Amino acid sequence: MDIIAALDLAIPIIQAPMAGVSTPDMAATVSNAGGLGSIAVGATDATGAQAMIAAVRAQTDRPFNVNLFVHSPPRDDIATERAWLDALSPLFAQYGATPPARLDTIYQSFAHDDAMLAMLVATAPHVVSFHFGLPGPDRIAALKAAGCLLLASVTSPAEARAAYAAGIDAIVAQGYEAGGHRGMFDPAAPDDLLGTFALTRLLVADGKQPVIAAGGIMDGAGVRAALDLGAVAAQLGTAFIACPESSADPAYRAALAGPAALHTVMTPALSGRPARCLANRFTAWGEGQTGQVPDYPRAYHAGKALNAAAKARGEGGYGAQWAGQGAPLARPLPAAVLIATIAAEMKEA
Repeated sequence: MDIIAALDLAIPIIQAPMAGVSTPDMAATVSNAGGLGSIAVGATDATGAQAMIAAVRAQTDRPFNVNLFVHSPPRDDIATERAWLDALSPLFAQYGATPPARLDTIYQSFAHDDAMLAMLVATAPHVVSFHFGLPGPDRIAALKAAGCLLLASVTSPAEARAAYAAGIDAIVAQGYEAGGHRGMFDPAAPDDLLGTFALTRLLVADGKQPVIAAGGIMDGAGVRAALDLGAVAAQLGTAFIACPESSADPAYRAALAGPAALHTVMTPALSGRPARCLANRFTAWGEGQTGQVPDYPRAYHAGKALNAAAKARGEGGYGAQWAGQGAPLARPLPAAVLIATIAAEMKEA
């Protein structure tokens, strides 16, 4: 398949669907500028996702991507969760709050969300992508029958082979440099920590599917390098955080523009799964913890509650400030201007 033609990309750039950052406005703007915009709906339900899709379609008639989380159900480990909440209690107390009495599963996996599947089949977005794993054959077949192109994030050749066997149309090679949640299918499995350069070349050499390179790519020179490696497109996430269309809050934007951008951290402390973010008060606390972190997304319930309590007292250093290793190269440009700038840089490169 000529995935670039199928996606109708004038510029081989995909805006990464970073939950908490990407918005319908951003997705529409990127698509209108010739790239592929994305919205992340893993943190909402079918009704919320449908509203987001409608908001993008109100602003563009071009293809865009709808991204879903396909994580395994979390374990209900009372002892681990109680110990985690106890460890967090002093932090909550600093901001005049108490941790939740118990942790909840705040996000439903697409693997078991029948309402989300029905909504996607009915609305038939041009592109649907998966993170943390692959849905079952029945869900893949239903989306394909609806006319959706399917993408999946992978972090290893083994995951890429599984995506190929499942019928995924193109794979997103997520290098260890990438910001946000690491997309490995099983967070408890060994991780070879493959960088974008090596992973992209391994998957291109395998030759089974079109490869989209992701991780550490911030400008036209980076996109051109990814294409030279054999990728058909590059996915950029951190590059769009500083755009005005992003939903990043002022503390997040200030951290991205400061010294923290030089010191990103891969940590499970915020959400229960490894994720790369700017070094902040929460990551510093997490580095000192020796106890087991509750499963995703139950740990995220506590993290979000702590961030809300701290923000209410004027402290923005406990947020999930996702960012990749290329963070110092972020530019506070409108998304359309950023796309045009990257396209010009690609020609220069």
